[in-house]
Amino acid sequence: MKSNNDKAFLETILSSIADGVFSVDRSWRITSFNRAAERITGVPAEQAVGKQCSDVFHADLCERGCALRESVETGNSLVGVRARILDSRGRRLPISLSTAVLRDSRGQFQGAVQTFRDMSAIEQLRREINSQYTFEDIVGKSRAFKKIFALLPDIAESDATVLIEGPSGSGKELLARAVHNLSPRRNQPYVVVNCGALPVNLFESELFGYAQGAFTDAKCDKPGRLKLAEGGTIVFDEVSELPLPTQVKLLRVVQEREYEPLGSVETVRA
Repeated sequence: MKSNNDKAFLETILSSIADGVFSVDRSWRITSFNRAAERITGVPAEQAVGKQCSDVFHADLCERGCALRESVETGNSLVGVRARILDSRGRRLPISLSTAVLRDSRGQFQGAVQTFRDMSAIEQLRREINSQYTFEDIVGKSRAFKKIFALLPDIAESDATVLIEGPSGSGKELLARAVHNLSPRRNQPYVVVNCGALPVNLFESELFGYAQGAFTDAKCDKPGRLKLAEGGTIVFDEVSELPLPTQVKLLRVVQEREYEPLGSVETVRA
């Protein structure tokens, strides 16, 4: 048995620690709850002591695997486990926790202790840092990329045609996808046309579609890529690979927003 002086000394130490500390008995009921634990959770010690720890913390770990129980079952201490708890105001807080088993002088199990640290400020800082260097699926730290990140939302809100230039592998299609995802068209089709992969003699029929009877095997109307992308976004990749006469036909679509399916006399607005 510890004397009252020993108990008071221990409580003084626990109260001075910046990390939250609580202990549980064999029934998983809280037996001690320091001031930092009160501050982080918003739960006074007198309300926490005597309750099941899961009723106080409502942690996600309580559902998928209690860290304290794992320590008791394995006899191993856990360090730096990430979890989220609900405070008294219903806010979900990220914490880092460590656990250890409590045994008496004969090695008999008496309970367990857990320390935990509020990671909200660190997580917020990490989000702020990441937001400066990432956008959608794009990562970049250069001044040029930061300018692009700042421009993309405004570009996406516009219906203007966008020209994205850069060498192969520089992420042009990632930028195109980001523009689509940020635009009012995000829930509509996103169609990519690889101009370098389509045979030149099939490009017009693939892009504009064709009407029944346009050629020998045209037994019914077929929509082109432009029609499939209606209301959404269409991306022309590797446009420079197209022959110049074909580029001229594509330019009319880009400038005038209209085209004629093969074999049709009606002009279609894109």
